[in-house]
Amino acid sequence: MIGYVTLGTNDLERGAKFYDELLATIGAKRFMEMETFIAWATDPAAPGLAISKPFDGNSASVGNGVMVALVVDSKEKVDMVHAKALELGAKDEGAVGARSDNFYAGYFRDLDGNKLNVFYMT
Repeated sequence: MIGYVTLGTNDLERGAKFYDELLATIGAKRFMEMETFIAWATDPAAPGLAISKPFDGNSASVGNGVMVALVVDSKEKVDMVHAKALELGAKDEGAVGARSDNFYAGYFRDLDGNKLNVFYMT
């Protein structure tokens, strides 16, 4: 159902470096790029994640209660992506671990303060 999610950024170059490295851990690459917008996906036909300078010219800000969840295919990948995010300067928003019998996740905020989650469901 979701085609892509866009997160606002005030520094496209800094955000691009963060997401190039972070999303490479799950096999995602840039598939669309313009002057104010970059999008990544594991396959151009699959849902993607993008960062963009706001169209209205105002500063990007974090949506309260907004979160992007990245699904992976193993607990080990949850650990790897969460650790990579922190290594790249993200802020820990919830250590990796089981949240229920079949939901394993870790939470973090990117360099612009956007909240993300990486998860695996059994």
